[in-house]
Amino acid sequence: MSTTETQVSRPTETEEPVVHILWINAGLSCDGDSVALTSATQPTIEEILLGAIPGLPKVDVHWPLIDFDSGPEQGADTFIEWFFKAERGEMDPFVLVVEGSVPNEKIKSEGYWCGFGNDPQTGQPITTSEWLDRLAPKATAIMAAGTCATYGGIHAMEGNPTGAMGVADYLGWEWRSKAGLPIVNVPGCPVHPDNMAETLLYVLQQLAGNAPMIPLDDALRPTWLFGATVHEGCDRGGYYEQGQFATEYGSPLCLVKIGCWGPVVHCNVPKRGWINGLGGCPNVGGICIACTMPGFPDKFMPFMDEPPGGKVSTAFSSSYGGLIRKLRSITMQTVDKEPKWHHPEPKLTTGYQPHW
Repeated sequence: MSTTETQVSRPTETEEPVVHILWINAGLSCDGDSVALTSATQPTIEEILLGAIPGLPKVDVHWPLIDFDSGPEQGADTFIEWFFKAERGEMDPFVLVVEGSVPNEKIKSEGYWCGFGNDPQTGQPITTSEWLDRLAPKATAIMAAGTCATYGGIHAMEGNPTGAMGVADYLGWEWRSKAGLPIVNVPGCPVHPDNMAETLLYVLQQLAGNAPMIPLDDALRPTWLFGATVHEGCDRGGYYEQGQFATEYGSPLCLVKIGCWGPVVHCNVPKRGWINGLGGCPNVGGICIACTMPGFPDKFMPFMDEPPGGKVSTAFSSSYGGLIRKLRSITMQTVDKEPKWHHPEPKLTTGYQPHW
């Protein structure tokens, strides 16, 4: 090297921090929430995972539907190994997403209700509740996807033999992660695709320092998604006000009398639609069965009967609704006609007064 040449040392590049998402669907469930998330459009799961959204940290997902790091048994890595890494503290930070209700493994003398993988030490299955015991203390955040994981859902009905419950029932409603985050519940049977994707996006932005503490209601649901009722966002709400109720399916009128619980259910599906703003239970003629509520399904059965409170409210609505419709029809007869000065006569009748 000549004296005129200067050797430049390049700084070593530091690897960008990665937020891992561990999705465990080993609870009692139908995997419908995983399937629903593949339909998300605002944002899409691909936009979250591939870094298409500004401000997001780099994300690595370990989800039974998608895991770019794992292959089959002889692949780059076995899928379950990521969960063992998280347990050993080798993966930080990570967001634990739970799908499916958590059965009570203490109410029987043998066997297990549900599990995920085998314990290398014993060769025995690791139950879902044991995974929560192992991973919850190390998780940066925990999200419960779907009504089964949030409040127990169908599996937690009265008379069930499993003692099933939601994640918050198992860990405690006052549980906080090591980062100080409460459990984030995104209910729905299945979960609304965009509700789940948007909440996951918020949690990731919070972990990146780009958002304040996620606002949750008493049931740990995101307030901006579950702050209004189905009725308040329903296209059929005006018929309720006017006392016009459907008595059979296929009618465009309000569905309360044939079993819709929309007036008392916290859910944004009618307003948001299901995919790309289209669909959603009442929007396509289906009653709301309250699948986003902590009391679902027991407190809302039988589904096809008029809700108990609906008998009183619809009777009252029918009474004043008739009067409302009459008054509006009178007004409509007036405003549904052009003003009288719209004519081709030679005389100006608009009421215009010249100023000169």
